[in-house]
Amino acid sequence: MAKENTGQHQQTEARRKKLTLILGVSGLCILFYILGAWQNNNVPASYSKMGCETKSNPSSSTSSSSSESLDFKSHNQDEFKETNQTIKYFEPCDLSLSEYTPCEDRQRGRKFDRNMMKYRERHCPSKDELLYCLIPPPPNYKIPFKWPQSRDYAWYGNIPHKELSVEKAVQNWIQVEGDRFRFPGGGTMFPRGADAYIDDIARLIPLTNGGIRTAIDTGCGVASFGAYLLKRDIMAVSFAPRDTHEAQVQFALERGVPAIIGIMGSRRLPYPARAFDLAHYGLYLMEVDRVLRPGGYWILSGPPINWKQYWRGWERTEEDLKQEQDSIEDVAKSLCWKKVIEKGDLSIWQKPINHIECKKLKQNKKSPPICSSSDNADSAWYKDLEPCVTPLPNTNNPEESAGGALEDWPDRAFAVPPRIIRGTIQDINTEMFREDNEVWKERIAHYKKIVPELSRGRFRNIMDMNAYLGGFAASMLKYPSWVMNVVPVHAEKQTLGVIYERGLIGTYQDWCEGFSTYPRTYDMIHAGGLFTLYDNRCDLTLILLEMDRILRPEGTVVLRDNVEMLTKVEKIAKGMKWNTQIVDHEKGPYNPEKILVAVKTYWTGQPSNNSNNN
Repeated sequence: MAKENTGQHQQTEARRKKLTLILGVSGLCILFYILGAWQNNNVPASYSKMGCETKSNPSSSTSSSSSESLDFKSHNQDEFKETNQTIKYFEPCDLSLSEYTPCEDRQRGRKFDRNMMKYRERHCPSKDELLYCLIPPPPNYKIPFKWPQSRDYAWYGNIPHKELSVEKAVQNWIQVEGDRFRFPGGGTMFPRGADAYIDDIARLIPLTNGGIRTAIDTGCGVASFGAYLLKRDIMAVSFAPRDTHEAQVQFALERGVPAIIGIMGSRRLPYPARAFDLAHYGLYLMEVDRVLRPGGYWILSGPPINWKQYWRGWERTEEDLKQEQDSIEDVAKSLCWKKVIEKGDLSIWQKPINHIECKKLKQNKKSPPICSSSDNADSAWYKDLEPCVTPLPNTNNPEESAGGALEDWPDRAFAVPPRIIRGTIQDINTEMFREDNEVWKERIAHYKKIVPELSRGRFRNIMDMNAYLGGFAASMLKYPSWVMNVVPVHAEKQTLGVIYERGLIGTYQDWCEGFSTYPRTYDMIHAGGLFTLYDNRCDLTLILLEMDRILRPEGTVVLRDNVEMLTKVEKIAKGMKWNTQIVDHEKGPYNPEKILVAVKTYWTGQPSNNSNNN
């Protein structure tokens, strides 16, 4: 009897192994084995209808489209009823929309108050204004230069705007050379170039010892400051409004430098408190103070700094410039900042490491007051600015950094973040953080198999649409890439503060709305569980169309979710001219979570017949 059982077990095991090879990604097929149907040789007839064949990976721009979809319909006809319908193919939008930014539309912005720059803030389209078409690349669009060449060059056909090369010619922002732009590294504040300017800063404060990792650059031009900080292992988020200079954020991202459309206006910036080690420019100092880390630096150059030497060239009176600088000095003091140095064209202040002394000062001079401790300092999505100083976490030791000290870079990336040590992120502890890092080691190893270009420098600008603890971004640090870690405002855990404590960058976002970037600015988009999170909140088609807007031609998408959701998503994606494939979880076919890999096909918009005749 034991031999019979052993023989039966061996036959069953042989069937299981054979079926595992056949089924590939189909967790639903495996369900029959789990229920014991295989042991009784009772294979349902419906199995013969299931398309469980293995397909090649669409891991490069030359991959062919998956002609046959993974078919799970036979187990639940109602649940997969819509997959029987014809795929809806989306038409290209008009070519005039090739640089469309949904929530930073200039015509819509003109309807809003100009006070505190409200008209330049996010104002998203109404339901009647939503677009259900594909944003077209310009007719002469080319795949951008690879990093590091992209720091210095971009194709003119990708961003056909010469305005900055004329308007900022003296300042050496950008030059047109035949069919391409060249970025010499100049800027309004650094006529000798960004590299020399940063060297000047490094002589005044410690830039290269790992203590400064994250920076924010306000009114960034074409982001040369951020581009050259990368040589010092400092990651800057550059931001500027849509309509100050034509396409400056678009130029930054085309160069492979982190940037986002935004402005210091009436609302908080979309970052948590204590996010940045260094802030460059930006005159709404109470908001700069909120996002600066304890002990962080604020750097100001240009008017009114060194006004005694430059006032004639600036075409302003000495009295006016002196009054402006005195005002800045007064505000900095009211925030309890210490002026570190003013030398030449640079002035640098430092935020205190805690508020012990500041609270004592505020007992005498209460303007501006310290904000209520009940206010969530990390809350920043459509939250109005308040005329008060954001309080630092309490500490009784004058030598202690409020909120917890950070490790120097690069140890910071994998050290347990202070917010987790202090228990400020509910239900996330040190052990869970370390486990998440191990999970991502395994996931990245799997991704390298299904998307081989991941480790070859193919993807420079990457977005993680649901970043959680930033594990994906941290695991990508060894490659010549950077990741914009997005924490959805609807996520159960608001973890963006943890991400910044790791020395990574990111932003808040509601994915029912457009993202604050130009079209075609990311090489790769990653998202885990995003569509399940937003399934009952808004139209998933609009989220996918927004992904298509953001993604460059021949860009790659990697989505993790349950197979039912991915099947729904895949149908929409095929209608957007994406080549798609669903593959197994890194743990194998038994895991109900699967991975959708997609590649956006290359196509460009074409001028209308009318424009050809003009």
